[in-house]
Amino acid sequence: MTSVVVVGGGLAGIAAAVRLADRGARVTLLEARAHLGGATYSLDRPAVAGRSGLVADTGQHVFLRCYHAYRALLERLDVAALAPVQDHLAIPVLRPGEHADRPDWIYRTRRGPAPLHLARSLVAYKPLTPLERLRAGTATLALRRVDPDDPRRDTATFGEWLRERRQSGRAIERLWGVIAVAALNLPPDEASLALAAKVFRTAFLGRPEAADLGVPTVSLRQLHAQPAGRLLESLGVDVRTNAKVLAIEPVSDVGTDPATERFVVRTRTGELSADAVVVAVPHQAAARLVPARAVPDEGRERWARLGSAPIVNVHLRYDRRVTAFPYAGALDSPVQWIFDRTRAAGVDRGQYLVVSVSAAHAEVAMPTEELRRTYANAVDDLLPGARSAQVVESFVTREPHATFRQVPGTAALRPPTHTGLPGLTLAGAWTATGWPDTMEGAVRSGLRAADALSLTRTPTSRPLGEALP
Repeated sequence: MTSVVVVGGGLAGIAAAVRLADRGARVTLLEARAHLGGATYSLDRPAVAGRSGLVADTGQHVFLRCYHAYRALLERLDVAALAPVQDHLAIPVLRPGEHADRPDWIYRTRRGPAPLHLARSLVAYKPLTPLERLRAGTATLALRRVDPDDPRRDTATFGEWLRERRQSGRAIERLWGVIAVAALNLPPDEASLALAAKVFRTAFLGRPEAADLGVPTVSLRQLHAQPAGRLLESLGVDVRTNAKVLAIEPVSDVGTDPATERFVVRTRTGELSADAVVVAVPHQAAARLVPARAVPDEGRERWARLGSAPIVNVHLRYDRRVTAFPYAGALDSPVQWIFDRTRAAGVDRGQYLVVSVSAAHAEVAMPTEELRRTYANAVDDLLPGARSAQVVESFVTREPHATFRQVPGTAALRPPTHTGLPGLTLAGAWTATGWPDTMEGAVRSGLRAADALSLTRTPTSRPLGEALP
């Protein structure tokens, strides 16, 4: 039986470990933290002064119906019912002031092929002028002809392309940016055209239902970490948390047939030997761990140029219910997105909202008190019900390296799954998946990394993510 060590217990590592166990490998998964889940994890806020505690997610990880690999993983974890997908795309868009009681909507009709399923929403989208809406429609049609796999498309920004199609600054900010910033963690003027085209073509210009939104009704701990631990245990995977990997070393001399290479994986508490290794950690950590015989120095140096982009979340707990919306976008406000996480966090009184701020390069360095005050005031401007409510608890979570920096030129920096050693493969949303840095990209990368290893046994009857579109 082939022995494989998976380094990293995020979504990529979980997907790889499940796939390898399905294929008959003896799998050990090593995770540096005390829990599985990687970037999708939760933390506990204790009860204070008669107020119940809550479980807070560090980031608001929503998904789309077109996330086929990720949704297949949820099915395999037996938690798909805890992350329902809306019947059809419908996102309220809030504005402050006189518009606060009358949200605009980004939605699709239940009938009609793409992109006609969005036409009614675009025609009625009041944040834009009639001329801006017309031009947005022509740009949408033009976007269908942008091939995200064409390397030339990764040399320009999405904002440049939009301005060439006569999109005003208002239209870029109030329409295109609502989606692009959330999906790419960068504003359109900085984001790669290729990756933006992947988002819009896959979600909005393919199957009409592709962009229907899914939001977990439980914490990420309950959705990912805990069920993954149970599934991996049932598959016989040896899961070791608090097991930081220090080095991965080929054990044979130079000149040995690389197809028969074995590896030693060194941790703080000892070492393991394995026939193969899947490295499923962020690119900064992978650059330190992957041996030069697998990826030369110049290759690993390119990974560093992927950089990172931050996300900040401001958590606001109110003494009463302040909105009926489960989630909403925002315009003309510091707020980008608001999520009602009351039920998911286990809050029994009042309402618990989370403000999610992507591309948070300025916000990640702001003092906590300033963030709490700024965003509480901004929510007051957007939600009239919040103005008479009291904020009984507020705190901030920061993800300085939430995603790699998805700017033009990154396609050439993202490595393939294969390395120079057949027994060592790479996984992670930062690898060359063809997708932006998303949960879908992470799961796909884990499946590819597992499939790239040569194992001696055939798959079981219930493989994960078979025949992904």
